[in-house]
Amino acid sequence: MVCSPENMRMQTQLSGQKIAILVTNGFEQVELTEPREALQDVGAEADIVSPEKRSVKAWKSTDWGDSFEVDVALAKARPENYQALLLPGGVLNPDSLRTDEDAIAFIRHFVTEGKPIAAICHGPWTLIEAGAASGRMMTSYPSLRTDLRNAGAHWVDEPVVVDRGLVTSRNPGDLKVFNKKMIEVFVAGARRGL
Repeated sequence: MVCSPENMRMQTQLSGQKIAILVTNGFEQVELTEPREALQDVGAEADIVSPEKRSVKAWKSTDWGDSFEVDVALAKARPENYQALLLPGGVLNPDSLRTDEDAIAFIRHFVTEGKPIAAICHGPWTLIEAGAASGRMMTSYPSLRTDLRNAGAHWVDEPVVVDRGLVTSRNPGDLKVFNKKMIEVFVAGARRGL
């Protein structure tokens, strides 16, 4: 990434900020790698947090992708140590996480504390379980539209939606605008001392 004046300004604002990336096996690979790189490019520390203890395996479009080292096992992760949360999609990943009580409790911390959250594709499934959808404008992969509406969200078909510190996006094709908005919202959270 080219260090524009805007990126340099954001880097100083996210330097030292810790971001949790909550995933389990089956997350869409590019929905972790590109946002993580964007966060690291502006100075944030982005930890992979997972119910898995050592590594997690990605899904890459139509088949299994690469394995990634887990930075912090969910059982040992303390949400209060993180300023923001990233929830990649992929069908298998959030479908598994939304039934994991520890994962939902981890997410719920960010919701109740008003900390910034960014979720893409199927990632918003977990936000329903954490009580974060009701009354929010959100987007997601189209197959979640009814689930989000039933949970009280106002679902729209837009590349990226921001509502009170929650950034949502539809799919990997939206990553460029998703990453930009995620960083803007995370910087705003850092300014507020979250």
